[in-house]
Parts: sequence; C-alpha cells; structure tokens
Amino acid sequence: MKARAHILVKGRVQGVFFRDRTQKEAQKRSIVGWIRNLPDGCVEAVFEGEKENVGAMIDFCRVGPPRAIVIRVDVTWEKVTGLYDTFRIR
Repeated sequence: MKARAHILVKGRVQGVFFRDRTQKEAQKRSIVGWIRNLPDGCVEAVFEGEKENVGAMIDFCRVGPPRAIVIRVDVTWEKVTGLYDTFRIR
C-alpha cells in the first residue's frame, strides 16, 4: 500500500549532512519525493512509497545522521500524488 508523509524536522539538522543521508536512505528504500533546508533551521521533506518504507524513513529522521540532534519530527499523512519519480535534495 502506497503512502505519503510530509515531515518537518526540528533540532540541529542543518550542516550535519541530514539531507544527503536522508536521500541515500530514501534511495535504498525506493522512496520518492524531496528534502530541503528551511530558513528557520528546520528540514522539510516529503516521502512517497510503500507505507512500511515511508515509516522507516520517518524513523530514520527521528534520529538522523551521527552529528544531528533531532528534537522533534512533525508528521502529516497526505494523499499520495505520484508526482515524483526520484528523491531530490532541493
């Protein structure tokens, strides 16, 4: 079953290779969508794929790469759009 999650990650998540590592994790799990830094220091992402794999991506983002300090991850489940064919860093 396909799923889509829109997430906002708060904490020390910029300058720690968060986007790069998330892209690699997404590619391993056949997740499509995007990730970007926001001006307020947060990271925003959209994941689409099999629900189990989307859940694994959210779990990854709750921890992040080694130098990240994740304080909070807000998750909004949305309707799958099918707009993406890869996972991009914006």
